[in-house]
Amino acid sequence: MMKSNSGKKKYQCLVVDDEQQARVVLKKHIAQLEMLDLAGECSHAIAAYEFLQSHPIDLIFLDIKMPQLNGLDFLRSLERRPVVILTTAYRDFAFEGFELDVADYLLKPISFNRFLKSLQKAIQFPLDLIPEKKEKILNQKPFMYFRVNRQMVKVHFNDIAYCESLKDYIKIVTPQQTLVTKLPISKLEKLLPPNRFVRIHRSFIINTQHISSYSSTKIDVMEKTLSVGRMYKKNWENTLSLLL
Repeated sequence: MMKSNSGKKKYQCLVVDDEQQARVVLKKHIAQLEMLDLAGECSHAIAAYEFLQSHPIDLIFLDIKMPQLNGLDFLRSLERRPVVILTTAYRDFAFEGFELDVADYLLKPISFNRFLKSLQKAIQFPLDLIPEKKEKILNQKPFMYFRVNRQMVKVHFNDIAYCESLKDYIKIVTPQQTLVTKLPISKLEKLLPPNRFVRIHRSFIINTQHISSYSSTKIDVMEKTLSVGRMYKKNWENTLSLLL
């Protein structure tokens, strides 16, 4: 990952996509941040390879399905890789992309909000460049209270490994303790920070920070293997791009 940019130097970006409209969207997003500079755009990977020979690039927004040479094969061909964010309309390449150490995996259409989240992972830039996001993060409490046995118990979000639905009750599992409180899982899902927690099953919500291993259908959390529900598979695939 690139370090934060405290000086005036801008990060040089390259957009590689065979779809003109996709390039237009990314260029608009890049133009909204003073710390980014659009160094170039290419409609296919071979042109991008030639561009990199003569232009220093910090960050590539790279499409996967392109004619002649796809984005993943292009990425494998580079001896020195800039930071790469994959941009695609297809979910099938998420695992393969992260095996190549990409910074993030963006699914089209790409909103500016999602673009910012991806950029925060690729470039550790100061949050004060985005005042509304900084305010939201600072105002978010790192804990909440749950009613357990007639008393309110404080639980830090970082400690929660996973939550399991027990009909009208919820079981909250942490490395230190297991709590049971009366609360529907649908309501708890709305209360938990979305950048850390994901619902993978009608009965389970997991904290991505506690994942020890995972696949497209199974996730290991605190020595417990949880299955990804069929209705939540899309939700889990979207979360793969947010994993550290």
